[in-house]
Amino acid sequence: MNRPSGRSADVMRHVELITDVSKHAEGSCMVKFGDTHVLCTASVEESVPRWRKGSGQGWVTAEYGMLPRSTGKRMDREASRGKQTGRTLEIQRLIARALRGVVDLHVLGERQVRVDCDVIQADGGTRTASITGAYVALYMAMQHMVKVKLCAEMPIKDSVAAISCGVYDGVPVLDLDYDEDSTADTDANFVITGSGGVIEIQGTAEKAPFSEAEFFELFELAKGGCADLVQLQKAALGLDEA
Repeated sequence: MNRPSGRSADVMRHVELITDVSKHAEGSCMVKFGDTHVLCTASVEESVPRWRKGSGQGWVTAEYGMLPRSTGKRMDREASRGKQTGRTLEIQRLIARALRGVVDLHVLGERQVRVDCDVIQADGGTRTASITGAYVALYMAMQHMVKVKLCAEMPIKDSVAAISCGVYDGVPVLDLDYDEDSTADTDANFVITGSGGVIEIQGTAEKAPFSEAEFFELFELAKGGCADLVQLQKAALGLDEA
């Protein structure tokens, strides 16, 4: 089996997490998974959605979008079309669920953090890159809230990262780029916490059904990949020095 990138089956693309890329946002991170680049910002608001008022709990939500020239051919902005696509809605809900899975909403109090993930350049795995970078931006925003005494303690309970896996040319592989994703036999996304808990698994057989054995091979690859991503997140946040 030869991957288009020349990587071994268990090797991710080169990953970068660059913090403080926006001077206005309480937290920001440019995440790069190879040629997939996503700008993630986290904004703190002293309010919650109407249905959340009086609960004593906060909320974390997310928005996701692809810039017009993030792909090989220019696409129209969704705002100009008048509505978001089903794919966009599904991805931003996934990002939000992943982040809320590691936040204590009681500690957050009646405040909302909005996380925006804007795809600058796409080459496969935009949703998993978004989750991985969004966590870094969210953590920085939470640090800011503790620093300015909006929260007495960090509302974050655990870290979270995400990675894609798939069966390509009959072999389970880690972190699909577009060339692999577009022709894979099976495509899956795993969202896993730093302590090893699973928040979400998305898996689809694009061609023939995949076996239980193949699923567990993909899961093992994903666990290793997410563990590596957690270490990169800690390094980006300066937590590996603590």
